[in-house]
Amino acid sequence: MNTVKVTAPDRLDKVLSQALHVSRNQVEKLVKDGHVCVNGKTIDKTSFKVAQEDTITYTFKEAKKRVAPPIDFDIEVLYEDEYFLVVNKPSGLVVHPAPSVKGATLVDWLVHKGISLSTISGEERHGIVHRIDKQTTGALVVAKDNATHEALSNQLRDKSMGRYYLALIDCPLKDNILIDQPIGRNPKNRLRMDVVPYGKSAKTAFVKLAQGKNNEELIVAKLFTGRTHQIRVHLNAIGRHILGDTLYGFKSKSDKITRVNLHAYLLYLVHPKTGEKMEFKAPLFEDMRTYINKNFNQGDINEKINPLTIPSLFATT
Repeated sequence: MNTVKVTAPDRLDKVLSQALHVSRNQVEKLVKDGHVCVNGKTIDKTSFKVAQEDTITYTFKEAKKRVAPPIDFDIEVLYEDEYFLVVNKPSGLVVHPAPSVKGATLVDWLVHKGISLSTISGEERHGIVHRIDKQTTGALVVAKDNATHEALSNQLRDKSMGRYYLALIDCPLKDNILIDQPIGRNPKNRLRMDVVPYGKSAKTAFVKLAQGKNNEELIVAKLFTGRTHQIRVHLNAIGRHILGDTLYGFKSKSDKITRVNLHAYLLYLVHPKTGEKMEFKAPLFEDMRTYINKNFNQGDINEKINPLTIPSLFATT
């Protein structure tokens, strides 16, 4: 049982979300599942008004196994300690369960492996601090306990945790570019996001790395925010598309490119317990690596994607 002492009158969901450093949607799940009490009485409305000196108590549901298809795959673990782990997510793997997801997910694999997971994000998202799209590959951090989850979530907000992505695009950028345009749901296609005036703020920096034989280009992107499809949407806004990204307009020749060639290559954070600055490199998967080997100067590429120099490319952003 966890306790929060109210210091000023306000809505229950607002007070609790600020105390836990999580979104109101996450608090809503706790409240509606009957895990929140005020002065000993269970409250089921997020809009409930709490008074100064009220005592809020809350509990987190224990992680439990989801009935999922057999786990017939494994995932590369880039780092693990008692607080968190970093995995190299393969393409085609959904991060967490949802009503529309039929197959096994990353969360299912984590539970199958018996890995301790935080519960602060709700039953279906145990351990998940941030997500990457189904077809996107690369580094993803998983929290093992709620204190670590809260600390890493705070780092996402204050930008002490972040990611650099490698992407193959269909036409070279004219120059390095910083795009700061809001993103929201496309009103004509609910599967797509778009740059829209009513969207949430979104900021991405793109840097040119190398041009291939067929006018494609390898670029690196840095996220300053974490909107759905953010890199893909911002590229689409300037008439560029990631190879294999059929949702936003690219169609490969003879459909030989079967997935979005976007990879979370570097992930940096501050260890929530020791305060050590840490960085993790996720090796490229075979399909993307093979394409680069065939269509780019390999010696040039090895130099361009050096983890030691990539952050310096964004020094002025």
